[in-house]
Amino acid sequence: MDPAEQFAHIATGAVYDDLTPELLAARADAVRATNAYNASSGEPSAVREELLRRVVGSMGAEVTFEPTFRCEFGRNIHLGSRFFANFDCVMLDGAPITVGDDVLLGPKVGLYTSNHVLDPVERAAGACRAAPITLGNAVWIGGGATVLPGVSIGDGAVVGGGSVVTRDVPAGVVVAGNPARVLREITDADRTGFTPRR
Repeated sequence: MDPAEQFAHIATGAVYDDLTPELLAARADAVRATNAYNASSGEPSAVREELLRRVVGSMGAEVTFEPTFRCEFGRNIHLGSRFFANFDCVMLDGAPITVGDDVLLGPKVGLYTSNHVLDPVERAAGACRAAPITLGNAVWIGGGATVLPGVSIGDGAVVGGGSVVTRDVPAGVVVAGNPARVLREITDADRTGFTPRR
């Protein structure tokens, strides 16, 4: 089965063989591509953008990962414009990871679509499942947070540092904890009066 067919199968949520030669080769390609991107830190933005476009499936303008960035395949990552991920971002993209515009990730954030099965014999044989992750526009995820398979995070939501997000997050709220839970809504009282220079 070619990689495109395998990724279509994975996207259905069905159990798949994580150890096929095609998936192993696709992971190796992603390692080489992310190594080149990570090594380009400090180079002109046009150079870095071209290297990153070789890694991810699609991306808008002004997309930056501070080194090191790691992904499983890269091709299943779709990033909006003005995306910024601080140091040590990890994206396991067996299923699609779709990110809106103006999204910020703190250091050591992990987005994990892939999950091993529970049965130990099947797990040792390479059986996995994956479910997509979707981040809306203007989402901010604090440092050290983990987003697990199948989660959607609504527009403008904030995820507190160190949180583990196990279920969908509504738009315009602050969540935190393990598992993350809604702490409060974001309101006009949260406005600081900041005026951007742009």
